[in-house]
Amino acid sequence: MADDRMADIYAAVRLGGGDPEAARAALTRLWDEVGEGGDPLHRCVIAHHLADVQELPEGALLWDQRALGAVFGPGIPLDEGLRGFLPSLYLNLADSHRRVGDFEMARMQLAIARGHLDVLANDAYGAVIRSGLGHVEAALESRSMERLPAS
Repeated sequence: MADDRMADIYAAVRLGGGDPEAARAALTRLWDEVGEGGDPLHRCVIAHHLADVQELPEGALLWDQRALGAVFGPGIPLDEGLRGFLPSLYLNLADSHRRVGDFEMARMQLAIARGHLDVLANDAYGAVIRSGLGHVEAALESRSMERLPAS
């Protein structure tokens, strides 16, 4: 069931707070189980969170690209569930490009993220994403490639 799969995904994500290696292993296992033809939302969420637990910025960028690819794959309708992830996906892409030193691409991804802010509610999640945009923008201005502290 979809609910069971999401429960498995979020259980794996929770491991990341204390044990990123365990989270990586659990999320990678789920990624393999869901497979290339799996539910786009599951693939997006798994890849999105796998990016967060990568040690190297290049690994994070790869998983951020896979998360976005899950949303925009061939024949995948952009429903509200997937559309709601776009600001966060583009924010993370901007941050990953910044961390690998591709500042121009980071700026472009940041602009795209801002263009999708209309899907966010004025709630705690929306505030986290909007704040994250400001943090990445500030890091870009200083040409920092350092990992930003978790919000």
